[in-house]
Amino acid sequence: MIHQMGLYERPFRSIQSGKKTVEVRLYDEKRRGIQVGDIIEFVKVPDEKETVKIKVMALQPYETFADMYRDIPFSFFDCEGWTIEEAPEATYNIYTKDKERQWRR
Repeated sequence: MIHQMGLYERPFRSIQSGKKTVEVRLYDEKRRGIQVGDIIEFVKVPDEKETVKIKVMALQPYETFADMYRDIPFSFFDCEGWTIEEAPEATYNIYTKDKERQWRR
């Protein structure tokens, strides 16, 4: 199955180049339908003129973004040099803490 998701310029380029190998998403209703082996087609937003397709190799839901960032090396997200405090806060610019609580695994 193919799933389409939007990505801003920097993470899009990181995935496209192979530097970013882990994508962060809420484990919401849409993402619960993703299975290992599925394809995700990332669309670069806002212009939506470029896409990159990747195969889902693994799924790992976490209770919180902080738990995830403590478990997975920052290099997998192409954000070396970030701190354990900065990474979740950057994610909260996209997903609220309320949404994180709502969609915990």
